[in-house]
Amino acid sequence: MIVIGIDPGQTGSAAALHEGKIIALRDMPTVGKSHGKGQEVDAYELASILMEMKDGQEATVIIEQVGAMPGNGGTSMFGFGDSFGVIRGVCGALQLPVHRVRPNHWKRKAGLIGKEKDAARGKAIQMHPEVSDMLTRKKDCGRADAILIAEFGGL
Repeated sequence: MIVIGIDPGQTGSAAALHEGKIIALRDMPTVGKSHGKGQEVDAYELASILMEMKDGQEATVIIEQVGAMPGNGGTSMFGFGDSFGVIRGVCGALQLPVHRVRPNHWKRKAGLIGKEKDAARGKAIQMHPEVSDMLTRKKDCGRADAILIAEFGGL
């Protein structure tokens, strides 16, 4: 079975694992010219990516359960919730089973509780050195999170 881990949001990513090996790692597709802040998740492109990752095989999706965080404005949280909803909707339309996992759950399993956010990159590289070239920048933490969500998401 293919396990697809998703770090939701505009700078999130999706990682597909099969038998413990990464078979795909993609940034969250967004509508617009640049990846990141102020962009919306591109539902059509996300559907294409998930179908490509699934490649006709049985797959399940583990998505990080997101919620409001202190200090974030209403507009920011609405955008984040919108992204989460688009991802869930696309998975539903593709009939992919979705399991939600709280950040503290997968981070505890990965040994990341109390560590800096960037520690996820180091852990992902340690476990999957074959993708180290895709995790070189600090902003690649969404990619690392997606990998670790797939690894430790609780299936």
